[in-house]
Amino acid sequence: MRKAKLILDKDYVISDVDKRIYGSFVEHLGRCVYTGIYEPGHPTADASGFRGDVLELVKKLNVPIVRYPGGNYVSGFRWEDAIGPKENRPRRLDLAWKTTDPNEVGIHEFCDWAKKAGSDVMYAVNLGTRGPAEAQALVEYANHKSGSYWSDLRIKNGAKDPFSIKLFCLGNEMDGPWQMGSKTAFEYGRAANEAAKMMKWTDDSIEVVACGSSSSTMPTFGEWEYTMLTECYNNVDYVSLHRYYGNPHNDTPDFLASTMDLDDFIRTVASICDAVKGKKRSKKRVNLSLDEWNVWYHSHQQDVDLHKREPWGTALPLLEDVYNFEDALLVGLMLITILKNADRVKVACLAQLVNVIAPIMTRKGGGAWAQTIYWPLLQASALGRGKSLLPIMESEKTDTRHYTDVPFVDAAAVLAEDGSVTIFAVNRDLEEAAELTADLRSFGKFKTASHSVLHHDNMKAVNTEADPDQVKPADVPIDWKDGKIILPAASWNVIRLVK
Repeated sequence: MRKAKLILDKDYVISDVDKRIYGSFVEHLGRCVYTGIYEPGHPTADASGFRGDVLELVKKLNVPIVRYPGGNYVSGFRWEDAIGPKENRPRRLDLAWKTTDPNEVGIHEFCDWAKKAGSDVMYAVNLGTRGPAEAQALVEYANHKSGSYWSDLRIKNGAKDPFSIKLFCLGNEMDGPWQMGSKTAFEYGRAANEAAKMMKWTDDSIEVVACGSSSSTMPTFGEWEYTMLTECYNNVDYVSLHRYYGNPHNDTPDFLASTMDLDDFIRTVASICDAVKGKKRSKKRVNLSLDEWNVWYHSHQQDVDLHKREPWGTALPLLEDVYNFEDALLVGLMLITILKNADRVKVACLAQLVNVIAPIMTRKGGGAWAQTIYWPLLQASALGRGKSLLPIMESEKTDTRHYTDVPFVDAAAVLAEDGSVTIFAVNRDLEEAAELTADLRSFGKFKTASHSVLHHDNMKAVNTEADPDQVKPADVPIDWKDGKIILPAASWNVIRLVK
């Protein structure tokens, strides 16, 4: 059996956990919106056309914020196309995903859905094919009370009260040549600065996210952040990070070590933000928004084939990755990494929410079910709110194809307001269980303890509409007297200690 030791102290705090790290993402891509969250005529649909079965699964996740409407999609999107009477809204070609968008769901409908889901909206503005003026008009339409052209048009369109959106993305992946209207770092930094300035002049209560590199593998990574922030540092609040991982070579140990890269990515971007802060002699700290993260690789070839068969279709089944058990382990490890960087990561959006690389899947006209990756997000969102504690971890280590000194056991811990402590831990070892000794020396005695385990003997096991509970957490007995916890091989563990 592997051995690991975790030391926690109530005074050793990384940061308060911003609840927005448990956010998600809805893009007008594939079936995320149409036949995902929205399907008029579905047996569970409400009067607005939103699926009730999907809404219930979203509510259980307790998603505090949802990024919308894209993604690559937003760089060609005219937000005015999706307001007013639906019968008058134009159908537009979406060049990002080579589909046709009917614009049936826009800012009014989505803000209505988000309210039902208990989520705030993180709205992305188009800085690809459009610019600061259109971004300012969007803020005026959404947030100004009344008495101006755009705010009065919102009222005319049925929303007397402002939507009060408080967080905006200044475009999406603007460093990428695949992006409509892609820019150099200097060009984007100037546009982002002017957009942020005009948007905040319209509503000084908002925050904005500047586009960082779309990946740490981009040739301009690092230089992009530094140059871009030099132009807009004083007017932005966060820098975005996007990170997806895959296991195309079926090398599970190397796949599960991917969060070593994520941790390095986060720390590197934070250091660049601080370098610009120093250069500008600023007292302001720009934090991070990991507003796209997930596993993504299963559907690549099928998407290529689908586009060949059905170009410019509407609500095509794109990016519909079917997640397995090992994917859930990596999502758990990514959540642990986010919690361990809670001092800088203030927003994080698992991309996406429904059907498109998503924890929730639907069948058109049929059921909705939770994929394997749903469960780590649900448990972290429910129990990972409070103060992120500094985990002093000792664990045996291993090397994989791309990573060295990978700990078999990784963990994060959160201290809640009621004094309870939740430990999130993953045992990466595929063969051996691990005995985790948890030393909580400053906390005193706990009255009760519980231990939930997500494990399956088949790393490739999946959940389906017919068998939705194939991979699901289960409670196991725990004896907390000596602070020793057995973590099964290849497992996501949630240990809760209550005063």
